[in-house]
Amino acid sequence: MRARIFKPARTAMQSGNRRTRLWRLEFEGLGPLEVDPLMGWTSSADTKRQIRLEFATKEEAIAYAERHGIEFRVEEPKSAQEKRIAYSDNFRSDRAAPWTH
Repeated sequence: MRARIFKPARTAMQSGNRRTRLWRLEFEGLGPLEVDPLMGWTSSADTKRQIRLEFATKEEAIAYAERHGIEFRVEEPKSAQEKRIAYSDNFRSDRAAPWTH
């Protein structure tokens, strides 16, 4: 069983950093998901796919995986470039597209 250690990225609907500070250990699935023909739900016999462990630091996650003999790979987080603009920039006269409202 192989695990992935990573820092989750923000969702498209998220503006803050609330759930992105912790490191997460997730197990990768062994087999493909199966679709139930009646209801259309996806299922799998692999229950470790549902386990998500969170750690304060990357080193804690690596130590946990090594202590329990879990094969793992670490994905380093990509740095987010924050674009700061002022509200008044919406009304600049040199905008590329004119204000439409």
